[in-house]
Amino acid sequence: MRRNHLRELLEAGKPSLGTRLHISWPTVIELVGQTGAFDYVEILAEYAPYDLLSLENQGRAIDLFPNLSGLIKIEQESRQHLAVRAISSGIQNVLFTDIRSAADAAECVRYVRAESPELGGLRGVGQGRDVGVVMESGSPAFVQSTIDTVVALMIEKQSAVEDLEAILAVDGVAMVQFGPSDYSMSIGVPGQRRHPAVLEAEWYVIETALRRGVAARVEVQEPEQAAPYLEKGVRHFCLGLDMRTLFFYWRDSGARMLEMLRGA
Repeated sequence: MRRNHLRELLEAGKPSLGTRLHISWPTVIELVGQTGAFDYVEILAEYAPYDLLSLENQGRAIDLFPNLSGLIKIEQESRQHLAVRAISSGIQNVLFTDIRSAADAAECVRYVRAESPELGGLRGVGQGRDVGVVMESGSPAFVQSTIDTVVALMIEKQSAVEDLEAILAVDGVAMVQFGPSDYSMSIGVPGQRRHPAVLEAEWYVIETALRRGVAARVEVQEPEQAAPYLEKGVRHFCLGLDMRTLFFYWRDSGARMLEMLRGA
């Protein structure tokens, strides 16, 4: 079974850094791995098109780098199916969206844990890439790998913030992240990510998670944006977004190039 680098960092109390990818071309993951700067890639299956074969190829690209893990962000209606297929493909960790209650959180943990008496999970024996197709299928190592899967949760609904203490108390929840866009919509101020009520909820989620020993993760677009979170004790970040990087490069560099051409 492959080491789960992200789990190892969490268990050792060390910081982690990821980056988000819409693009399913596995060579993009190779480029991330070649930088040596990131601990995991977050595959945005909630937003971008994908198929099961592309998940396997992304898993193969991750495998090229011993200190790189995968995390997949999935939408609510396909949680169990996609979580199992992604993990089987070699994407070892899952970020579940649209959590509304502690019951939702507990169900997400069950999706990825083995169906054994001590774990009470729902995941059966598989024959995916994670177990070498057949080599470790149903083995004790397979059961342990389901324990090692990092279950991360988006706290982005008003009800989730209100039920946060109970959500964080669910055994197996390893990481949480506040989602200001969804939260602002859920409280009736859509698009106002900097609304005082949204900012208050964000700091409440972060401070409560840290107090309870659950990793709090924050997305930033530039390293400088991490400073106030570092001061609060946050040590887990996701830096950048492939489509955003491309858009702003094309927009800004294209405008400068047009200006040069028109002035020639």
